[in-house]
Amino acid sequence: MTALHLRGILLPEGRSRDLWVRDGLISTEPLEDAVTVFDGGYVLPGPVDAHCHVGIGPRGPVDLDEAAGQAETDRAAGTLLIRDCGAPVDTSPLQARADLPRIIRAGRHLARPKRYIPGLAEELEDPEVLPEAVAEQAARGDGWVKLVGDWIDRSAGDLAPLWSDEALTKAVEAAHRHGARVTAHVFGERALGGLLDAGIDCIEHGTGLDDTMIEQMARQGTALVPTLINIENFPSFASAAVKYPDYASHMHRLHRDSDRTVRRAIEAGVPVYAGTDAGGGIEHGRLVDEIVALHRVGMSREQALGAATWSARRWLGFAGLEHGAAADLVCYATDPRVDLDALRFPERILLRGDVVG
Repeated sequence: MTALHLRGILLPEGRSRDLWVRDGLISTEPLEDAVTVFDGGYVLPGPVDAHCHVGIGPRGPVDLDEAAGQAETDRAAGTLLIRDCGAPVDTSPLQARADLPRIIRAGRHLARPKRYIPGLAEELEDPEVLPEAVAEQAARGDGWVKLVGDWIDRSAGDLAPLWSDEALTKAVEAAHRHGARVTAHVFGERALGGLLDAGIDCIEHGTGLDDTMIEQMARQGTALVPTLINIENFPSFASAAVKYPDYASHMHRLHRDSDRTVRRAIEAGVPVYAGTDAGGGIEHGRLVDEIVALHRVGMSREQALGAATWSARRWLGFAGLEHGAAADLVCYATDPRVDLDALRFPERILLRGDVVG
């Protein structure tokens, strides 16, 4: 296989270096007869969408061809690693395609009947079987399990938790015994205490976090993926819920306070990562919008870049621009540390050592 050569300023290191690629791996040592495919710009480790739903469309589950198209859209925008936070279809066949982003699957969402978007979750009639269901999803996924922590309870007319504290503790313990981490969809406040006390590994959205919870997350190392571009839709969620004025008012309040909440988490040292929540109401290929939003709420440009590249890859068990690492990287003509919009214009994309863009 022909070796490839790149020269540019490697991030986050910030120094101009040469890289070579062969057999899908990065080499920092010269390789003979290498073909130069990039020279004179900036090189980032493959960007990560840490909350993405390959396999979900606006009307619910999609077939594998459409799911592959979603992954292609993400790749064209520079996303090379996806943490798929729950999908109703088995997307594991897509992992065999070398031209698609790497996908870390979390299996299906786990929810209660009528307590999540229809058709997406495995619905548990008996909430006490949650630990067994978590173990099953851990076996089907790639080291992650996704819970629905809260959703509208129509009998109460507002957001409410789905699980008891005892069930959550047993569920997280079961996942950890099976080598998996647990994350949960949470919009409101009431579900968060039980999840954090259970030792959950990550919170998705997290708009209901208060300062005490944020401090607990920082102590425990619990990650937050706020999906800021999805939170922008909270007013429309509220407008669609005219039958439930308490819920609508609650969603407006969570939206109003969301920037401050995420900013406080960043300042407290909570590990925060970029995720778009693509699938359903969010189009694929919008990772740059989420990075820009993280900068808006308080991250420096370099922190926001890390939240979607080197830091996120490390969190998920992947290397950056190191000797022997997988050759997943994206090159840019201008410095994204100066202008994040530079990320919208990749000059060269390498995935598994092949030029794909």
